[in-house]
Amino acid sequence: MRIACIGGGPGGLYFAALMKQLNPAHRITVWERNAPDDTFGFGVVLSDETLGGIEHADPAVYARMRAEFARWDDIDVHHRGHVVTSGGHGFAAMSRKRLLAILQERCRELRVELRFRQEAPGAHDLAGAYDLVVAADGVHSATRGAFADAFGPRLTSHRCKYIWFGTDLVLDAFRFHFARTAAGLMQVHGYPYSADASTFIVEMREEVWRAAGLDAADPVGACEKLFADVLDGHRLLGNNSRWIDFTTVRNDTWRHRNVVLLGDAAHTAHFSIGSGTKLAMEDALALAACLHEQDGLGAALSAYEEERRPVVASTQRAAQASLEWFENLAQYAEQPPLQFAFNLLTRSRRVTHDNLRLRDPGFTEEVERSFGASPGTPPMFTPFSLRGLTLRNRVVVSPMDMYSAVDGTPDDFHLVHLGARALGGAGLVMTEMVCVSPEGRITPGCTGMYTSEHERAWRRITDFVHERSGAAIGLQLGHSGRKGSTKPMWDGIDEPLPEGNWPVVAPSALPYRPGVNQVPHELTVDELAAVKRRFTESARMGARAGFDLLELHCAHGYLLSSFVSPVTNRRTDGYGGTLAARLRFPLEVLDAVREVWPKDLPVSVRISATDWAEGGLTADDAVEVARAFAAHGADLIDVSTGQVTPDERPEYGRSYQTPFADRIRNEAGVPVVAVGAISSYDDVNSLVLAGRADLCALARPHLYDPNWTLHAAAEQGYTGPGALWPVQYAAGSRKPQTGRIDGPKPRLQLIRDGAPVTRHRRWRPRPAPPSP
Repeated sequence: MRIACIGGGPGGLYFAALMKQLNPAHRITVWERNAPDDTFGFGVVLSDETLGGIEHADPAVYARMRAEFARWDDIDVHHRGHVVTSGGHGFAAMSRKRLLAILQERCRELRVELRFRQEAPGAHDLAGAYDLVVAADGVHSATRGAFADAFGPRLTSHRCKYIWFGTDLVLDAFRFHFARTAAGLMQVHGYPYSADASTFIVEMREEVWRAAGLDAADPVGACEKLFADVLDGHRLLGNNSRWIDFTTVRNDTWRHRNVVLLGDAAHTAHFSIGSGTKLAMEDALALAACLHEQDGLGAALSAYEEERRPVVASTQRAAQASLEWFENLAQYAEQPPLQFAFNLLTRSRRVTHDNLRLRDPGFTEEVERSFGASPGTPPMFTPFSLRGLTLRNRVVVSPMDMYSAVDGTPDDFHLVHLGARALGGAGLVMTEMVCVSPEGRITPGCTGMYTSEHERAWRRITDFVHERSGAAIGLQLGHSGRKGSTKPMWDGIDEPLPEGNWPVVAPSALPYRPGVNQVPHELTVDELAAVKRRFTESARMGARAGFDLLELHCAHGYLLSSFVSPVTNRRTDGYGGTLAARLRFPLEVLDAVREVWPKDLPVSVRISATDWAEGGLTADDAVEVARAFAAHGADLIDVSTGQVTPDERPEYGRSYQTPFADRIRNEAGVPVVAVGAISSYDDVNSLVLAGRADLCALARPHLYDPNWTLHAAAEQGYTGPGALWPVQYAAGSRKPQTGRIDGPKPRLQLIRDGAPVTRHRRWRPRPAPPSP
């Protein structure tokens, strides 16, 4: 093949070297507009996983890199006059300049043609003259721009400014320094990369950068002055160092005909998780392998993208979480030092509570003690109190519509469903959305709280939960609004009933899906008062039915939610317009409910913290929404997202909604429930211990395993009061035994030449006696 590689960074050079080894007959040319020894940036960090791939694919390159590595285990967090150290992390870094020199040397050995100080010909010309064009030309890729219609690039800038320096201060750990200045908070990311130098990255919000006058100052001199105590007489070293807005690069596709994107041209992930060089070199490995393995260029490029895209998407989600943590640093600034350090280390959700216990059990135990957990008690099994209610642990069974009631009355199914999960160890079990009127139901199978029969049926369920388990049970009250009169989910979610539809209502006459769902009736002021009375009467009935907590459903595009969102509320009276006006009716309902609900029992409000849609509710709005509900008596905010408009574009991923809860908790100062793809006890422990959530609600895991909480306790060896097995089930509190392991157990350990030798005592059949 004739291969043109645009860009002589680590990804492009490594790809060229690998391809030449796979087939020396390939004719490969690398264009790099800079000189061979030009490089921007200082040290690069590589993971053990990446290094293992390099070692396997090219031992010669790996051996040369290994000789240059700076290795260390510790992370030091300097914050508010304290230094917190966590060990066992295992980093390897090296000079970017040395890495490029090693890769250039390898390419020359293999007779790759390297053209330095030359601009590559135009991408269209190269595509016509070569069999394959590899665009490794960075964040500002001209190749990507030349074929923008095909690649579909999406570039997102962010709120922080950063600048990359070197320093002759040789650090002995990865250091985070957080500095309070008159202009605001600033941070340093520092790590060693050689025997005589370290990387020193300064980062801060743009408004802090401007307030400090750094937009007009010499960056080296200004940062040396700002961080003189950190540098301790050492110098900062610039190398084309300038202030940068980090840009996240995504593309709809990475391939177009015979042109393929690699590294930063295809994708970027924030430097705080050390992934740029790592991703580029992993791309190079995968692309070379796919070209070698597949028949035909098209199949190879397709296989490359299919292999790498999920890995990159996962890394970008982690990087986005890390990036946002630093952007929102101010909301954590007052956390105790140990919790702050734990929060920092787990910010990307890739490092977790369990992971840190393996790396540094002493550090993790200190954080748990400072949190208030008793020895041997995982954070998720610490109690939590709201008003007169104390929950035995931090696990909530999330509200899940079962669509199995008749005329709104819960029956044996609901008793078994909720009762099983209460017996399964959760601290709080929530009902599905219980509707305040027949016309407020989503489907004919939704439960209600608007007749005396409903009240009696719910009382049967709450009595069971209280008498048979240590759980509390919460009542979620709601009204379907414009999303009502539809089929059960499994028959067609949000689809109208084939017959027997009832009229639906909303703040504005906007159907959920035009041409599919009904056009709702726009509620008048008098009708709003009637709806409010329905909520009030249902709350009274809920108190009589024995519920421990009441939650007002103000999320997912149902009636109260649709008042809050600008997408669904187009009113021009006092209930529409500004956020404060859109909140007016939900707050009136909350006031009315709080007035009749027992004073010693808590009220929660579930919100959609973002609509995931252009022009919709944002995360900034959500903080104000939470503050408003708290000011009107809400004790807890249950933070969900979306489902307000079918035009939404959610950013799914593990624990993808928790950043919204985190921000509300730490900015608005309101206790929160985090929800959304939280699936493991490790997630719960991590979120609670980091101070990102007070409670964690799980839905699908509790459908998979009603005893999820008890099993989480057993997995962690916990037997305390936060997860008590019902006496009837106590015999099952340990995992059943599994089949025996085949291998014989060691019987005797000897020492031979200073090394242990393990011998096994095995039974062998005796040989048959000789024939006569």
